[in-house]
Amino acid sequence: MEEIEKLVPDTSIIIESLLSDKLRNKELKVKEVIIHEAVISELEHQANLGKAIGFLGLDEIKRIRDLSENKFVFSFKGEKPKAAEIRHASLGEIDSLIRQLAWDEDATLITSDKVQSEVALAKGMKSIYIKQEKAIKKIKLEKFFDDQTMSVHLRENVMPYAKRGVPGKWDFVALRKGILKQEEIQDISREIIEDTNLRRDGFIEIERKGSTIVQLGKYRIVITKPPFSDGWEITAVRPVKKLNLEDYKLSEKLKKRLADQAEGILVAGSPGMGKTTFAQGLAEYYASNKKVVKTVEAPRDLVLPDNITQYAISHGDAQEIHDILLLSRPDHTIFDEMRNTDDFKLFADLRLAGVGMVGVVHATNPIDAIQRFIGRVEMGVVPQVVDTVVFIKDGFINKVLSLKMTVKVPSGMTEADLARPIVVVNDFETNKPEYEIYSYGDQTVVVPVQKTGKATGAHKLAASSIKREFGKYSDNIEVDVISDNKCVVYVPERDIAKIIGKQGKNIGLIEKDLGMSIDVQELSSGAKSEDKREIHYETDIRKNSIIFELGIKMQNKEVNVYIDDEFVMTAKAGKTGIIKVKKSNHIGKQILNAANTGKRVKLLC
Repeated sequence: MEEIEKLVPDTSIIIESLLSDKLRNKELKVKEVIIHEAVISELEHQANLGKAIGFLGLDEIKRIRDLSENKFVFSFKGEKPKAAEIRHASLGEIDSLIRQLAWDEDATLITSDKVQSEVALAKGMKSIYIKQEKAIKKIKLEKFFDDQTMSVHLRENVMPYAKRGVPGKWDFVALRKGILKQEEIQDISREIIEDTNLRRDGFIEIERKGSTIVQLGKYRIVITKPPFSDGWEITAVRPVKKLNLEDYKLSEKLKKRLADQAEGILVAGSPGMGKTTFAQGLAEYYASNKKVVKTVEAPRDLVLPDNITQYAISHGDAQEIHDILLLSRPDHTIFDEMRNTDDFKLFADLRLAGVGMVGVVHATNPIDAIQRFIGRVEMGVVPQVVDTVVFIKDGFINKVLSLKMTVKVPSGMTEADLARPIVVVNDFETNKPEYEIYSYGDQTVVVPVQKTGKATGAHKLAASSIKREFGKYSDNIEVDVISDNKCVVYVPERDIAKIIGKQGKNIGLIEKDLGMSIDVQELSSGAKSEDKREIHYETDIRKNSIIFELGIKMQNKEVNVYIDDEFVMTAKAGKTGIIKVKKSNHIGKQILNAANTGKRVKLLC
């Protein structure tokens, strides 16, 4: 190998830590290595900004100086650059100074920057271009992980720890008895940054003075150092399980909602509960159904197929993301880790523009996810922005909420003039209201709908009377008495219109008769309901009465009486299982007339 007289490295080869490796392995033989003062100034500037590449470069220069002892001359030359030249380093100012030094010294320029190499060759200079090696090697951090490890927590002067298990069921275990020295954790940090710069799947997502957030393959890594933290710390998280949407065992109702109807979905849950895993499964489900899917992340830690484009909001801004998504027209966008007001406003803006959105938010219970929008968007807009909340706990779907806007009297109030626009938050599976969101004075309040516990005797009696009254309109009724003057009546959707009546006239009369405020809602398949069955009976028409003999098993039970499909009355069977109706009253005459004209009298219970 020919010995190089003088070698001038540029900033790129120093940051990549390639020159010390070449010298140590004797792949290069030199008499003198000259470092331009501009390289030191640029690295010092990056280090002062708290950027990892500054510290990496300074460490590399120390290694080259240590290798130079009794082997080659190590020196610094060139003038220190001006502040403007350092600020405009990305425009080639520093590279130009380094090339000039190599030219003046008749030295060989060594670089890993392709453009720098091409410029040097164009000027007739001696140049060595070393391409960055792309081979993926196992870094020291990965040795702390096994198949069951969710996250690794490294801190100087403390034993390394890891969370092992699955979301909701994990153990916090020590990985070794020895503590981590500052030098060791700095070395691991340096290796992470180096590998990130080399690998295609590595990104420095956010870099601030004192902290660096890295996405390296499947690992999301947070590095903090003084003065931001009181010591060096590395936290690395990775998914331990990959789930498809089928693995969550969704109900048919929820499947249909996610596939066809839901356009503003929030995936909520506490940290580490599996929100991102569910969002990932949802993204793959949409993509498999020939939908265009994109993600907005910071950092990009979703592990997704190549047909899903992942955008890093940390490398752009809200306006750029907004423009790109509207121009590229995705069917669905996954917004991972929504944290600040700008994120929520961007989500709302894109949703109102017609983009199907799935947002991932931290929340300790389902309603908290919706509350994070209050104050950031108008209350009346919330149901247009969010229509479904999926709450994840211990890796599984714990609760699903749906939202709708209506105008009514808030639960617990009775005066008709208190009616106002209300966002009703329902349990998706049962369709029963859980919360109401409305303006009260100058505030927006979230009020839980009072759930009835064990019904009092008065409430039971009231429910029986209300059920009997509504039996004229439907044969499938569920009554929930909320308070002494408020109740919710659940009936099949087909019966709601005739109960309400034209311009609400019918329900107004019923409320007046019963002296209660009545909220009529659809009886969904998931709600508690009674399936009415037809009762076999024998009829005995006597001189003054009509006797229905139901049998002893029906004693003390309430029965609805119909002529054909028209409700007539609700009656209670006696101790011997019979119902007695006088011929002289209105109902008795109806039953006799039905029997004489061949109409069918049926009893349901």
